[in-house]
Amino acid sequence: MKKILMIATGGTIASKNNGEGLTPALTSEELLACVPEIAQTAQVTTVQPFNLDSTDVSPSHWLKIADIIENNYAIYDGFVVTHGTDTMAYTSAALSYLIQNSQKPIVLTGSQKSAYLRDTDARKNLADAFAFCADENAAGVHIVFDGNVILGTRAKKTRTHSYNAFSSVDYPNTAIIRNGKPIYYIKPQKSETKFYHELNRNVFVLKMIPGLDCNIFDYLEKNCDALIIESFGTGGLPDYGDGEYFARLKRFLSQGKTVVLTTQVEREGSSLETYEVGRKLLKCGNILEARCMTLEATVAKLMWLLSFAKKDEIERLFYSPIENDIF
Repeated sequence: MKKILMIATGGTIASKNNGEGLTPALTSEELLACVPEIAQTAQVTTVQPFNLDSTDVSPSHWLKIADIIENNYAIYDGFVVTHGTDTMAYTSAALSYLIQNSQKPIVLTGSQKSAYLRDTDARKNLADAFAFCADENAAGVHIVFDGNVILGTRAKKTRTHSYNAFSSVDYPNTAIIRNGKPIYYIKPQKSETKFYHELNRNVFVLKMIPGLDCNIFDYLEKNCDALIIESFGTGGLPDYGDGEYFARLKRFLSQGKTVVLTTQVEREGSSLETYEVGRKLLKCGNILEARCMTLEATVAKLMWLLSFAKKDEIERLFYSPIENDIF
């Protein structure tokens, strides 16, 4: 039997209603006891570093999860992380950069309804997560949810209530779970695992809306090392007749800061060469493009890069694919 460490962090899967709404309350042992058949799949040990609604999960928690996995990496055959759905895609992306080329499976799962309820998706998701984690061919960071196995850098929460809450954006599922076993579309590649230990949190996402005041750059210049502009369509900046946005962006770049352009559109990515508003943006300086990367992966990758990379290395490293995050 495979030895698997379950890292319980809270979320809906572990929630009860305290009279003020759902809040994480179930312990890791109670959660595991909800699916007794897992004992036939793997030998499981549990640990609970925190018990939070995933709205409260931050980069410090990503580092904590990665640290637990690294410290136990030689002991266990795989890791299952139970997590709230709202920021699970951010955590899966972050773990993909903090633990690269993992030869062992690191599986995140959760649910849309609490394991405490009779009618819930929690038990199936947890059983599926362990089924994938215990499989001989499993490796790398994935989200397992509603029978889908999604690469950690390609996952996005696309539904707030339905059981099929997560989608793989612009990339196929790694596998599906059918009758308790994974059926692979893509076999994970196993290579040398590398751990990282730092993240730079000074990354800001600016979601463009029509008419947004460009004085937002007063804050950005003082507080951010990198800016992700979530623009319209294939990408660009508005001119509004005065060109002030472009002037402020040039000044931001002149301070040695990093700018990445992405799109608010969920699929098919950015393409700044398509329209004049995009080409004009490229003339402002060295603007990076997220292309088909998810926002979650873009945020996590920048936090990882800025923690160690020199300015002249960032562009090369950003465009270097990690776990099929960009192509």
